[in-house]
Amino acid sequence: MIRSQTARNVINFVLFQAGWFACVLYPGLAAVGAVILLLGFHLIFISQARWAELQFIGAGVVLGGLLDGLWFNTGVLDNGVSGFQLTPIWILGLWAAFTTTLSHSLAWISARPWLPFVCAPIAGPFAYWSASKLGAVEMPDLTFSLAALAVGWLAVFPLLLYIRKTLYPELVQ
Repeated sequence: MIRSQTARNVINFVLFQAGWFACVLYPGLAAVGAVILLLGFHLIFISQARWAELQFIGAGVVLGGLLDGLWFNTGVLDNGVSGFQLTPIWILGLWAAFTTTLSHSLAWISARPWLPFVCAPIAGPFAYWSASKLGAVEMPDLTFSLAALAVGWLAVFPLLLYIRKTLYPELVQ
């Protein structure tokens, strides 16, 4: 286990970025495999409360997967599949990797109660827009998609922080 909090946060950020790029550039099972390896490394060397963090990651995957499933099924996002669809597995991998940052490299966002409400509706849609520019997803109507993503992230990001704080207080730095 890495003792330095700064080192853990830096490595967590690097692992998340590696996972994000793996999922966006190679959406599919290979990306999920990469994320599983990154999560394993994270849980072994970064996490200070492995079982609690694994549960929190699960909660993040469920909430994020439901939100993204809604977006794919309402036309906010498109990946070329018609009809009802489940959230693509590589996006669930993204949510798993992202959730790790909330207790580590992005934990600072919890320092001010208003900060998640400012950062989330900007950073969340930016990540999806970036993924669309790399060909992982499409935004059929850019303005509508970005607005819907902003509203969704405005809800889910503070909710994840609340879940972490109330159900997994050992993850709060």
